[in-house]
Amino acid sequence: MDRAAPGWFGREVIAIRLTCSSDLAAIQRIELAAGELFREIGMADIADHPVPTLAVLADFQRAGHSWVAVDGSDRPVAFVLVRIVDGRAHVEQVSVDPAYARRRIGRDLIDHVESWAAGRGLSALSLTTFRDVEWNGPYYGRLGFAVLAPAGHGPELAALIVEEVAHGLDPARRIAMIRPIHRPR
Repeated sequence: MDRAAPGWFGREVIAIRLTCSSDLAAIQRIELAAGELFREIGMADIADHPVPTLAVLADFQRAGHSWVAVDGSDRPVAFVLVRIVDGRAHVEQVSVDPAYARRRIGRDLIDHVESWAAGRGLSALSLTTFRDVEWNGPYYGRLGFAVLAPAGHGPELAALIVEEVAHGLDPARRIAMIRPIHRPR
């Protein structure tokens, strides 16, 4: 395992490790459950958006760009998918099973990706998200991400945003965000 996340307010200690092929179906289930939260805020189209296929998840897993947070029985309860975009570690997706929400697991996964990225000499984390959904833009802002102006997107991130629009995401509701890598002193 990569590391154990510290306990927080008595929560069960969660470990973060690289994704195994046997985790891929669990990642799909987590994504479906997390997506249901969008239905509750009137965004059924997002809740109904298809989850990544097993083939897509396997590509992330084989590349070493997928991690899961697991419970004490080594069952995934959250995951993060990353790709390199414009020389940054781009958080493609991070989702937490709603039964494990509000335990800082998402934050732990993002911090884990930052450590991984720092070890590879990358300068920042990036992501795209919904501007006004509480557990999206405002949440990432609390984690130290700042809105990245279009001039700073870079060609690969700009292409990802065009792809999002092609998949039906409203560009007026979306933002790109960036968080510099904080190197240990």
